[in-house]
Amino acid sequence: MNGKLGFNVRQAVWLYVVAGALILIAVVATIAWLGPLPPKVVTMSTGTAGSDFDQFGREYQAILKRAGVQLRLVPSAGSVENLARLNDPRSGVAVAFAQGGLTTEAKSPDLESLGTVFYQPFWLFVRRGISLARPEDLRGKRVAAGPDGSGTQVMAKKFLALNGIDESTLQIVPLPATEAGEALTRGEIDAAAMVASWDTPIVHRLLASPDINIVGAPRADAYVALDPYLTKLVLPTGVGDLASNRPPNDVTLVATQASLIVRKDLHPAVQYLLLEAATEIHSDAGLFRKAGEFPAPAPVDLPISKDARQFYKSGSPFLQRYLPYGLAVLASRLLLLLIPVIGVAYPLLRMAPALYGWSMRRRIFRLYGELKYIETELENARAIPAADLLTQLQRLEERANRLQLPFAFAPFLYQLRNHIALVRARIQAVASGAAAPAAQRPSAAAGTSPASPAPAQVR
Repeated sequence: MNGKLGFNVRQAVWLYVVAGALILIAVVATIAWLGPLPPKVVTMSTGTAGSDFDQFGREYQAILKRAGVQLRLVPSAGSVENLARLNDPRSGVAVAFAQGGLTTEAKSPDLESLGTVFYQPFWLFVRRGISLARPEDLRGKRVAAGPDGSGTQVMAKKFLALNGIDESTLQIVPLPATEAGEALTRGEIDAAAMVASWDTPIVHRLLASPDINIVGAPRADAYVALDPYLTKLVLPTGVGDLASNRPPNDVTLVATQASLIVRKDLHPAVQYLLLEAATEIHSDAGLFRKAGEFPAPAPVDLPISKDARQFYKSGSPFLQRYLPYGLAVLASRLLLLLIPVIGVAYPLLRMAPALYGWSMRRRIFRLYGELKYIETELENARAIPAADLLTQLQRLEERANRLQLPFAFAPFLYQLRNHIALVRARIQAVASGAAAPAAQRPSAAAGTSPASPAPAQVR
């Protein structure tokens, strides 16, 4: 036997090349679907120095630092400027606070909300000795109402408009909350309006000061009915300073809710990290909030992101709950990459033996087809000389001898050679004029003896 029995290396190499190519395509497609890795530096637009946005921004910065993410804080005039930066992709700002009622989904199509995080009451403080029994009493007064770009200025102007007060009848001084409170204490202005949380230091100072009075909103229900972004709150008696009983009576306020706004392209892992920080910072009970009230999935101005909805439904992803942030991100990506690898490799590994066996048998069956053709020519037409048929058979046998097959397929090869020998015997019998009757001719393709009644069909 001149043929070499053994594993067909080229066939195996091609199989592994195809499998590797399919796995590579699946991995590349998965990586493209996953997108880039989470950024290590995220920019947040906050507010003026000493404001609640500035104070909370620093707390977020400390929490994200524990996870290895740098939160870069950029001061701003307030909510209006924060939204402008978020809407401008060139600003680099990816997250910011904003009070409700300043934008819509149509105005900010690239932004989403991670939920509301705290109340921001509208505070109106006046110097002692100034009576503001009615909003109209603000005429002719110097009123600090937040700098340009702040939510306070927008709220103050809305308050004036609802009460039919022309802005030209009073002097609006564009001061941030902290500076406005200090100017009011020094007597440089008559009143100071600010939109700020209860946690803002300047609010506590002004409430406790005997030289400053707070003006409530006795028609708060009407404001809330006219503006769906507002909420009615009550400031309890003495909460500013129990010893001096300030304020001396309950004060009704109106408030908006501040939301944590992000760009839609902010990586989901960072969104989950921000939501975990928001839960740590804002979920405790406070003066105007119950424990666990914030953060809340309330779509005030913008829709809640799908990652935030998932967070409020079931919390952070499993890996991010039990592993450090960086390790959780890496592990989740590796697991997702394994899905296409296993999905492609497992079926291929299961099918590889069958495919390889089919490939080997196909090479043998192809020769059987040619052997059947020679036998048919001998049986039917007899137009081809026996010498030519023997030549064709010799070539067929040489090809069979050159086949390289695994040892498991050796029986097929030996069987083929036996059948070639049977057909050669028949051709030689015809050539010598001593062929047996047709009913006694052997069928090589069926593996019968020369006494077989008819040639068998090769399948």
